[in-house]
Amino acid sequence: MDAKYIQQFKKGSLEMVLLCLLAEGESYGYEIITHLGQRGGDIFGPTREGTVYPILYRLEGGGLIQSRTAPAAANGGTKKYYSITPAGRALLEELTAYWSRYVSCVDGFIESAKKGGAVK
Repeated sequence: MDAKYIQQFKKGSLEMVLLCLLAEGESYGYEIITHLGQRGGDIFGPTREGTVYPILYRLEGGGLIQSRTAPAAANGGTKKYYSITPAGRALLEELTAYWSRYVSCVDGFIESAKKGGAVK
């Protein structure tokens, strides 16, 4: 499949996926990327820092997540930890409800195409 189609699918859902991860608990950027790789398999596994951090900044700018800086034990530096805000939880609830309707709608089109023999 052409990579541009895959990118569009990811673009449309990555903000919601990041909110889902942060709804599970506070996390820092590298840890978020690691979770995407571990849990996202070949769908979100290859997601890079250059994709994730701008989304985190945009979510933070919109008041959907917040951050705090804490000392990093390993090297004496700091880590930026992100957590979801009440506004982020409210939006996540709306997004997941919409996602359920979206998937159901698209599945209906796919099933119809299968019945018509257009898709295997």
